[in-house]
Amino acid sequence: MIAFGVLGISVGCSHAVLLTHETGQGGVVTYLFKEDKGGPMGSPHRRDALKLIEEKCPSGYIVLKDGEVQGYSSMFSVGGAEGEVSGRRWGIEFRCK
Repeated sequence: MIAFGVLGISVGCSHAVLLTHETGQGGVVTYLFKEDKGGPMGSPHRRDALKLIEEKCPSGYIVLKDGEVQGYSSMFSVGGAEGEVSGRRWGIEFRCK
């Protein structure tokens, strides 16, 4: 598991893809995934995460490491029934060429 703090810079109006750490030469992008929906490699958000990296690094990039990062969980109540929703995130640490 990669241990990175989430700064919360969002892409577009969704929190599905986040640039969670940025430096002058790279950073960390995280995105939501579900194991039963293709896992991290099959997530539709992976494409958006890679697009964000490509926009930051027009001359190309190197993936330094990738792996699951801390996700989230939240409680909800609907019609008197309570439950918990959890999300898993995948992180890609990269450096621009």
